[in-house]
Amino acid sequence: MAPAEGRAADGTASVHSFAGEAAVTLSAGPTELTLLPELGLLGASLRHRGLDYLDLHGGPAAVRTGHTTGMPLLAPWANRLGATTYRAAGRKVELSDAPGLHLDGNGLPIHGTLVGRAGWTMTSVRTQPGTAGLVARFQAGDDEQVMASFPFPHTLAVGITVTPGRVTVATTLAPSGRRPVPVSFGWHPYFRIPEAGRDRLRVGLPARHRLVLDERQLPTGEEVAEAAEIVPLADRSFDDGYRLGRDRQLVLSGGRRRVGVALDKGYPFAQVYAPEGQDFVALEPMTAPTDALSHDSAPTVEPGSTFTARFAVSLT
Repeated sequence: MAPAEGRAADGTASVHSFAGEAAVTLSAGPTELTLLPELGLLGASLRHRGLDYLDLHGGPAAVRTGHTTGMPLLAPWANRLGATTYRAAGRKVELSDAPGLHLDGNGLPIHGTLVGRAGWTMTSVRTQPGTAGLVARFQAGDDEQVMASFPFPHTLAVGITVTPGRVTVATTLAPSGRRPVPVSFGWHPYFRIPEAGRDRLRVGLPARHRLVLDERQLPTGEEVAEAAEIVPLADRSFDDGYRLGRDRQLVLSGGRRRVGVALDKGYPFAQVYAPEGQDFVALEPMTAPTDALSHDSAPTVEPGSTFTARFAVSLT
């Protein structure tokens, strides 16, 4: 039965199987987000009006081997570290024998240790007219592998809300011990525009400062100011980090369809990844620049306090 005139359709939450994995789907009107709680709370599908705007290349099997796809949370750090040791929040950490690390082509630790990791607990699910949402928690301080490479006990809580044409993701870090915790997490959503190939894609970027990178894709400390622009992807690739200004909206468009990613003040940095020959573009919210832990430049949150960062995805 159709909803009464003027009344929003009820939001729904359903538990089911997705590609052989336990899944939860939040739906509101024409928009639905599917999450895999036992696989790192991975966002596996983001559908709007029947079309999927997430690229899940490699599927769940890729995530189980540490590869990123769909919409994964990257924690305790996003992107790469410059060495197998770092000093943050007054503590030196040695990673050479730490389990659960993922390494890039240069042997550098990348994307933390939560990609595909089990241990998330669904603490609430809510539905009402026009919206559906949930909160999931991960007790990082209880996970020996996470603590081996990031010995700062903390809890992560992710709150996700779906409304028609929009998904909002709030990530909160709370220390669970006596030590301040560095904040360097991020998200890595791989977006696609349904029925549009790379030659039709455009990336919209606000005024920003591009972080100059060395040959290992690590920031050198130099920055280059760049004006707002809309970039056709046909003859362009990206693997770039940016320090954002007051305007923190990134856009991927193709034809008459569009994905917008709006970052709040908790995400002053972003990474854009669009490798040559692919039809996806990753628009990545980041709480700190690449390799912030190595330079002890990540913000910290004190015991008894929390840190929350939000981003919102709009679909048209």
